[in-house]
Amino acid sequence: MSGVWVFKNGVIRLVENPNQSGADPHSRRKVMVYLPTGEVVSSYSMLEQILQSLGWERYFGDTELLQFHKPSSIDLISLPRDFTRFNSVYMYDIVVKNPNYFHVRDSN
Repeated sequence: MSGVWVFKNGVIRLVENPNQSGADPHSRRKVMVYLPTGEVVSSYSMLEQILQSLGWERYFGDTELLQFHKPSSIDLISLPRDFTRFNSVYMYDIVVKNPNYFHVRDSN
């Protein structure tokens, strides 16, 4: 994961690839790959099916987030409801909690 931490108006956030604008068609957007099949995760319905097969259960406690938990651990995966906001920070969270099943790479 690369980028620059920016502190503005009392808030700190990670800006990925700060030298590239969002309008650049060659910007390196990240994708998450499910390693057993080699498929790029392209929707939450696809991700939910994969996570359920790995023992994760959907948690319906928060209306603002899509959440999954594993009964055998204290881990919780929290994702924005809008898949267009699913970025590398969320992807790496899933990768860390599911080693050997996912990989994050550039979309090209």
